[in-house]
Amino acid sequence: MPKMKTKTAAAKRIRVTGSGKLMACGTGMRHHLEHKSSKTRRALSRDQHIAKDQLKSMSGLLCR
Repeated sequence: MPKMKTKTAAAKRIRVTGSGKLMACGTGMRHHLEHKSSKTRRALSRDQHIAKDQLKSMSGLLCR
Protein backbone atom coordinates (compact mmCIF):
# COMPACT_ATOMS: atom_id res chain seq x y z
CA MET A 1 0.00 0.00 0.00
CA PRO A 2 1.45 3.42 -0.89
CA LYS A 3 2.28 6.05 1.67
CA MET A 4 -0.32 8.67 2.55
CA LYS A 5 0.73 12.05 1.23
CA THR A 6 0.14 15.37 2.97
CA LYS A 7 -1.89 17.93 1.02
CA THR A 8 0.73 20.62 0.54
CA ALA A 9 -1.84 23.41 0.19
CA ALA A 10 -3.14 22.59 3.68
CA ALA A 11 0.38 22.26 5.08
CA LYS A 12 1.19 25.81 3.93
CA ARG A 13 -1.84 27.23 5.75
CA ILE A 14 -2.19 25.10 8.89
CA ARG A 15 0.36 24.39 11.60
CA VAL A 16 0.29 22.00 14.53
CA THR A 17 1.17 23.28 18.00
CA GLY A 18 3.24 21.36 20.50
CA SER A 19 0.11 20.16 22.28
CA GLY A 20 -1.44 18.95 19.02
CA LYS A 21 -3.89 21.78 18.32
CA LEU A 22 -4.27 23.09 14.79
CA MET A 23 -3.71 26.79 14.11
CA ALA A 24 -4.31 28.82 10.97
CA CYS A 25 -4.00 32.44 10.01
CA GLY A 26 -7.30 34.26 10.10
CA THR A 27 -9.12 36.14 7.38
CA GLY A 28 -9.54 39.85 6.86
CA MET A 29 -5.89 40.95 6.61
CA ARG A 30 -5.50 41.14 2.83
CA HIS A 31 -6.92 44.53 1.87
CA HIS A 32 -8.94 47.52 3.13
CA LEU A 33 -6.63 47.73 6.12
CA GLU A 34 -6.79 51.53 6.22
CA HIS A 35 -10.42 51.32 7.35
CA LYS A 36 -9.72 48.97 10.25
CA SER A 37 -8.57 50.13 13.66
CA SER A 38 -5.13 49.23 14.99
CA LYS A 39 -6.77 47.09 17.66
CA THR A 40 -8.66 45.11 15.02
CA ARG A 41 -5.58 44.66 12.86
CA ARG A 42 -3.54 43.37 15.79
CA ALA A 43 -6.27 40.89 16.67
CA LEU A 44 -6.61 39.66 13.09
CA SER A 45 -2.88 39.23 12.61
CA ARG A 46 -2.66 36.48 15.24
CA ASP A 47 -3.14 32.83 14.37
CA GLN A 48 -6.50 31.34 15.31
CA HIS A 49 -7.50 27.87 16.49
CA ILE A 50 -9.24 25.69 13.94
CA ALA A 51 -12.92 25.17 14.79
CA LYS A 52 -13.81 21.84 16.39
CA ASP A 53 -16.14 20.85 13.55
CA GLN A 54 -13.25 21.24 11.05
CA LEU A 55 -10.60 19.37 13.04
CA LYS A 56 -11.33 15.94 11.61
CA SER A 57 -11.19 17.02 7.99
CA MET A 58 -8.10 19.21 8.48
CA SER A 59 -6.29 16.42 10.31
CA GLY A 60 -7.02 14.15 7.38
CA LEU A 61 -5.48 16.63 4.96
CA LEU A 62 -2.33 16.69 7.09
CA CYS A 63 -2.27 12.87 7.41
CA ARG A 64 -2.45 12.95 11.20
